[in-house]
Amino acid sequence: MPQRRHVARAAVSGVAATALLALAAPAWASSTVSLHSAHQGSTAADFQQQCADTRFADRPADHDGWHFVLPGGPSAGGFESLTLTFDNGSGTVNVTVPDAADAYPDALYPAGQNQSRLIHAYLFTPAGWTLVNGSATISGQGDRFNLSHTCAGQPTPQSPTPTPTTPESPTPESPTPTPTAPESPVPSDTPSASPSDGTGGGGGDDDGNLPVTGTAVTTMALVGVGLIGGGVALVALRRRRDGITFTS
Repeated sequence: MPQRRHVARAAVSGVAATALLALAAPAWASSTVSLHSAHQGSTAADFQQQCADTRFADRPADHDGWHFVLPGGPSAGGFESLTLTFDNGSGTVNVTVPDAADAYPDALYPAGQNQSRLIHAYLFTPAGWTLVNGSATISGQGDRFNLSHTCAGQPTPQSPTPTPTTPESPTPESPTPTPTAPESPVPSDTPSASPSDGTGGGGGDDDGNLPVTGTAVTTMALVGVGLIGGGVALVALRRRRDGITFTS
């Protein structure tokens, strides 16, 4: 009888332990949940700002601070890892939390005194990124995880790219004219004819002769009259000589 009692007690204890494990296992099995749909597409500057959060104390000034939280109580367990997708303006970037090998500081923190439930996740990214979407692996069963609050940083101003300028072509200088000696006038063999004060002055004829003026015409007329008069006188004198009879 005593031996049977020990076997019975052992059987009862085994059933109870199995039942407890059966009840506990589903609560702590890993599962994957998505980022709350209302928080997808958020920027740190447009979300609820809580820069007084002591977890943001080491945030660089040119980085955004992000705080994610896992709601649902003990049945949700805690974060095991998060995969977050951001748009940095040139494309998408996937960031894993926690990951000490990448360039984005991050950390998981417990819920109060319960060090086994890591329900807080912090991440710093360059300022201005947009949270596109995300998922999280958790140690329990939950519906989703949320973006709790942010602290926006100031983006580093980009240096403007200098625009290349086309060098201007040098303006050719006008050459200084070289002074030349004045040419000496060439003497002409033909004397210049002075214009006459008489009437009828016109241009020369086709043969290039000088024009005939009024003074030359008058002179020729007088000479003609003189010659005629002389001829008449000579004729009269001849007649007179012919009419004289010489006597001895």
